[in-house]
Amino acid sequence: MRQELSIVILAAGKGSRMKSPKAKVLHTISGKPMLYHSVKAALELTDDVIVVVAHQKEAVMQAIRAEFDNITFVVQDTENYPGTGGAVMGIKPRYEKVLVLNGDMPLITAAALNGFIESKSSIIMSIFNLPDPSGYGRVIIGKHGVERIVEQKDATEQELAITYVNAGIYSFERSVLNKYVHLLSNDNAQNEYYLTDIIALAKADGINIEPLEVDEEHFKGVNSKVDLANAEEIMQERIRNRWMNEGVIMQLPKTIYIEAGVEFEGECLVENGVRICGNSRIVGSHIKAHSVVEASVMINSDLGPMGHLRPLSHLTDTHVGNFVEIKKSTLDGVKAGHLSYIGDAEIGSGTNIGAGVITCNYDGINKYKTVIGKNVFVGSDTQIVAPCTIDDDVMVGAGTTLTSRHVKSGVLILSRAKLKVVERFFYKFFGKGE
Repeated sequence: MRQELSIVILAAGKGSRMKSPKAKVLHTISGKPMLYHSVKAALELTDDVIVVVAHQKEAVMQAIRAEFDNITFVVQDTENYPGTGGAVMGIKPRYEKVLVLNGDMPLITAAALNGFIESKSSIIMSIFNLPDPSGYGRVIIGKHGVERIVEQKDATEQELAITYVNAGIYSFERSVLNKYVHLLSNDNAQNEYYLTDIIALAKADGINIEPLEVDEEHFKGVNSKVDLANAEEIMQERIRNRWMNEGVIMQLPKTIYIEAGVEFEGECLVENGVRICGNSRIVGSHIKAHSVVEASVMINSDLGPMGHLRPLSHLTDTHVGNFVEIKKSTLDGVKAGHLSYIGDAEIGSGTNIGAGVITCNYDGINKYKTVIGKNVFVGSDTQIVAPCTIDDDVMVGAGTTLTSRHVKSGVLILSRAKLKVVERFFYKFFGKGE
């Protein structure tokens, strides 16, 4: 349900701990930039989503615009106003309640944000309760809410025993945020403006700050490649559980990788070691062990084991067996049992593709199309040199190299080198007697 709520997502940082030339928020979780997941959760709650960008801003904006419409982007002036406080100085939220999220929290969900929405407090600060808070600043909580934040190096022995730490998500009344963000100072070791300093400023003016305890799984940030891998594991478990609850059968589900854009319909069976990527759509189909499906459609079909659908392939009522690779092709009612490559092709119903068949679609400069009609039998070890059209009801003999541009219905087409038998050659070659 949409709320009268503005959500600001901070995505301006470099993410130096990722040790990567790529902006941190562009690293992928289940096939989508991690920022995508934060934006998706935000859009489930509101129509006012503001993303603050700076580092690699063009790439970040392009990645999000490719997925979503109606996102407002604000470019942070990091030279003059660096830091999390500087990030919110240029925003213009539409609604009175403003929720500030981080773009490196891909595991966040709309449901996990309910506590911020339901509260009427002027300022809400999210906190974790960690069994081992070492390395974190401690959040001191009194009877009137958050009292202050103490960095670990400055904490007393009693304060070090506190297990509450800052989770980094805040909710503000718009008027409160507008007031205090312009009072922030960069008089610190990093010369940055910190959003956390608003807590101390507001507290000094007698405003109560409500602490909201959140679970670490949904709100934990991704700051390193280790964090990225851990987040991927959690996201994959969520995706698999979602689809199993919808009726998909998965064998050894922990070995199966499914990206966020994949959709299933009907009862599907996915065996162990399968990888399904992109915006693939699987309808009533069986994907056998160790097969890969990339941005393709399967309807009432089976693939594998160890089959490979490359992007823009479409199978309907089709059997594709082991070690068959299909790319940018449409197969309707086809059998392709083993050891074949089919690229840039359209193949009609009732057609059988024998073992070792190759559509030779690339001449080193251009890709060419192969069109095969209905009820065609293509014998084993056939090479079809594209562009080529084979009409309905054709038999292509095994071992044929087909260079004809158009094969008409009803024919047998066959090309083979003449078989040559040289008597007694073996004995002569190896110098052996009979």
